[in-house]
Amino acid sequence: MTGPEGADDLREAAHPGAGEVTATVIVNAPAGRVFAALTAWERQSEWIPFTTVRVIEGDGGEGSLVEAVTTVGPAVLRDEMRVVQVDPPYEVRVVHCGRLLRGPGVLRCTQLERDRTQVVWHEWFHLPGGTAGRVAWPVLWPGSKFGLTQALKKFARLVEQGRLP
Repeated sequence: MTGPEGADDLREAAHPGAGEVTATVIVNAPAGRVFAALTAWERQSEWIPFTTVRVIEGDGGEGSLVEAVTTVGPAVLRDEMRVVQVDPPYEVRVVHCGRLLRGPGVLRCTQLERDRTQVVWHEWFHLPGGTAGRVAWPVLWPGSKFGLTQALKKFARLVEQGRLP
């Protein structure tokens, strides 16, 4: 995705799609620590089920390419994300730019009173499969939201226990 053609592809993928999912969790830790744990890309494998995450280009900051591979039985889903904005300790923006998963995403940390931080993970996916994808989304969405929420709850526990970042 380098060069003008890759830039056009990234711009296209950056537009929000019709599939939207949001999950939120409160973490009993300061925003700086929570943000550091969220952006420790390869450690996401510890709290996102069935998923291995690695930085395949760059240092994990802006411009980096991050790959998340989720494997459940024989099914393998490869998700490539370009990190497009990092504003520590508040926000990181990505664009999913793979063949199947495409669209923007944002992780936000909002410091609450004392050492509590609200994390909001929001994704807007382009739905594959045309009409069939749009029809299937209402069936798939609850599972997506549930899975994302459970992952964030595990993330919160690991941060609170001092096991992340």
